[in-house]
Amino acid sequence: MSIPAQIRKVFNNAICLFTKHDIETALDAMAISIHNELSEANPILLTVLKGGVVLMGNLLPRLDFPLELDSVYATRYQGAFEGSKLEWKYEPKTSLQDRTVLIVDDILDLGITLQAIVDYCYKNGAKKVYTAVLLDKKVVKRPAEGLQKADFVALEVDDRFVFGYGLDYKEYLRNAPGIYEVAPEDQN
Repeated sequence: MSIPAQIRKVFNNAICLFTKHDIETALDAMAISIHNELSEANPILLTVLKGGVVLMGNLLPRLDFPLELDSVYATRYQGAFEGSKLEWKYEPKTSLQDRTVLIVDDILDLGITLQAIVDYCYKNGAKKVYTAVLLDKKVVKRPAEGLQKADFVALEVDDRFVFGYGLDYKEYLRNAPGIYEVAPEDQN
């Protein structure tokens, strides 16, 4: 089976957990919370590549205050289902010294990558670091070295393998218009 055919099969087998409308409504509420906390802080928003791109693109127009934008690319997955060693591929070019930073990512899973990015920001002089995620995955217990809780969360999801709206399935389906659970037969 060709890769496009396999990806279409995965999408067709998947269960929609949140529609685009559900996500848009949640983002409206999250943007209000971010505004209330950060509108006077002149923050730098850091998009976590690749997964945070869709969230950031949809969140930015909802934020009506001065901010700067940059990105960071640190990953433990590289298209795999399970994380491994953290790999830094891109660091922000904007100085974080004495700045408030909002890290924007697709999902808080075990929190290891997000905590490493938070630590990086503080190590590089940030005075305050916040995190915003599209999804907070309900896991039984996050490891001690992982971020335990994001500051801003759009939606919560059970401990399932999901894709869409920036989250990938083997580097595909980030462009799916909602959040979908991968069918058990496709989780390999």
